[in-house]
Amino acid sequence: MGFGQGVSGLNAAASNLDVIGNNIANANTVGYKQSAAQFADVYAGTKIGLGVRVNSVVQSFNQGNIEASGRSLDVAITNGNGFFRLTSPEGAVYYSRNGQFQRQEDGRITNMQGLQVTGYPAGVAGGAGVQPQPLVISNAQMEPRATSSITAKFQLDSRATVPAQAFASAPGSPPTSNMFNYSTAINVYDSLGNKQQLMAYFAKVADSAVAPVHPTVAGGTDWQMYVTDVNGNMVGGAPATLAFDNAGALQSPAAGAVTLTQPAANGAQAMAMKLDLTGTTQFGADNDVKQLSQNGYTSGSLLGFSVNGDGTITGNYSNEQTKPLGQIVMAAFGNVEGLKPEGDNVWSATGASGQALVGVAGGSMGTLRSNAVEASNVDLSGQLVNLIVAQRNYQANAQTIKAQDTVMQTLVNL
Repeated sequence: MGFGQGVSGLNAAASNLDVIGNNIANANTVGYKQSAAQFADVYAGTKIGLGVRVNSVVQSFNQGNIEASGRSLDVAITNGNGFFRLTSPEGAVYYSRNGQFQRQEDGRITNMQGLQVTGYPAGVAGGAGVQPQPLVISNAQMEPRATSSITAKFQLDSRATVPAQAFASAPGSPPTSNMFNYSTAINVYDSLGNKQQLMAYFAKVADSAVAPVHPTVAGGTDWQMYVTDVNGNMVGGAPATLAFDNAGALQSPAAGAVTLTQPAANGAQAMAMKLDLTGTTQFGADNDVKQLSQNGYTSGSLLGFSVNGDGTITGNYSNEQTKPLGQIVMAAFGNVEGLKPEGDNVWSATGASGQALVGVAGGSMGTLRSNAVEASNVDLSGQLVNLIVAQRNYQANAQTIKAQDTVMQTLVNL
């Protein structure tokens, strides 16, 4: 026995203690992956070994626990082996499991060290040579959308009588209650996002054997639907005749057959709105609106955003609308243990890890969960046991050196 074996054992045990100590130190580091030292024996052409050396230090990429954080830009990767793809201002590419992101004042999404999260901008699909780029969440106002379709369901009272007076409406002379049986407001938006209120009036039609013949459906009932603007002008496309059969079901107009129009005004474009009355009924019950919706909205400012499971960042706006703002990309590797740790919770690709396979969340790469982070996968109790074993190993190797020193001292004293 020589001093070399004991010294190599001390060095290996010290390295093992360093690895274990680093794991314990990072037990609360988000996205950290615990490491383990692997050892190899040393021989030099003899049957007696020359000690031990650290063969490699490998990391375990098992998923850590998913913990709620309450931040919309905290994102955890669940049930997959993917990584976030990050770039430095100089263009270097890094990969991380730590999804603690923040939005800079210029809209860039970065990690806490300033590396930029990459992905696809809104409206851009990945693949076909499209390269990920740093994501930017703009503060720009959400553009308005003009109403192009209205969906409405009404219940009209079959017990109603024909109004005593013919319907008439003009600016300064709105219709009176004896001209209709039921009315309701319909809010729509022009191309500039200005809300306009239309008024819909329903009047039961008397039966007539001469043109125009009523009812349209034999044995049924007809109603007229009049639509006016806020000034009392009749809207283009109105009135529309609603024909019901004797079971109270709407037979005409067909879905989308009525188009309401408004001329261009106040800098906004002319409006053309398809009106769908499918499901409107005429039963012996009170007049009522069962459904009333339209697809227009005003402009809106960004209030916040969230990350969906597929990595899509969805913005929430003051006009109660949502809008995709981009999509975070993921990266996977053929050999994750070949990645090079760079510190600050990131790794870089090497020849051993293989080239990064870039895609979006889903499948083997995992899905994303907002308002959560992936905790360190360090098993603290296991590391403390390993620490005791490594300490014993260090002490035992120190004893071999002490024993060799005693032997040498004996020889010197002869």
